[in-house]
Amino acid sequence: MDRSGMAEFLRARREALRPADVGLTDGPRRRTVGLRREEVAAAAAMSVDYYTRLEQQRGPQPSPAVLASLARALRLTNDERDYLFRLAGHAVPDRFGRADHVSPALQRVFARLSDTPALVISHLGETLAQNALGIALLGDHVGARGWERFEAWRWFVPPHTDRELYPAHDRGRQARAIVAGLRAAYGQLGVASTAGELVAELLRRSDEFRLLWERQEVAQRFADHKVLVHRELGDIEVDCQVLFTEDRGQALLVLTPEPRSEAEEKIRLLDVLGVQRFTAG
Repeated sequence: MDRSGMAEFLRARREALRPADVGLTDGPRRRTVGLRREEVAAAAAMSVDYYTRLEQQRGPQPSPAVLASLARALRLTNDERDYLFRLAGHAVPDRFGRADHVSPALQRVFARLSDTPALVISHLGETLAQNALGIALLGDHVGARGWERFEAWRWFVPPHTDRELYPAHDRGRQARAIVAGLRAAYGQLGVASTAGELVAELLRRSDEFRLLWERQEVAQRFADHKVLVHRELGDIEVDCQVLFTEDRGQALLVLTPEPRSEAEEKIRLLDVLGVQRFTAG
């Protein structure tokens, strides 16, 4: 463990952040360069004393979980996170494993999207973030637990909640796309990974998934023109545009209706009425 190197790196990354980068107000009386130590500690869910000792080269070796929390709090890129893990004397996490936070670059774009449904997903189809309109249109998947966070699970395992989002005539195409995308991730990660575990569970639970898996189709399809079915507003026609991270491990999906269309009016209605009415009960 390189205590000196880690202390200098943490301090430099803390001072490089602006309060606005993490949703804080940069008041006129603020004298601290970058974030305060207590702000980083709060964002990383650790004590101020513990974080201070790390910056002063006095702390114990932080665990991988603590380092992951610090990486999120300091908005580190993948390269910066890997560097922090090496300084702390730990193996670098698998970049294509299960994501524990949204890429800082995608997060900055995502945070500015409020007038159209948007979400961030991993290349395994795990929902990492949704804005309010994304939840109102698609349901709250970030709040799900276990395998329910993964699109393939919600599609192939009862009660098949995601199928209700698509017209019956389009469900076959969507099912094949989900399986093809999961196979692409499986090819990158291998059997001994979250992708391998998910595939094994789906093969055990779903005959339909098993038949599609045997087709050996491989593709990553996100950008698309589709019709989504809302239980109260009916069909909503949208274009799905995608922005990938550099390693293509995460994707920001933005669902936009055609301007001055009926679909645009329905999206506006979702925004006006909010999430509560559509998720009640």
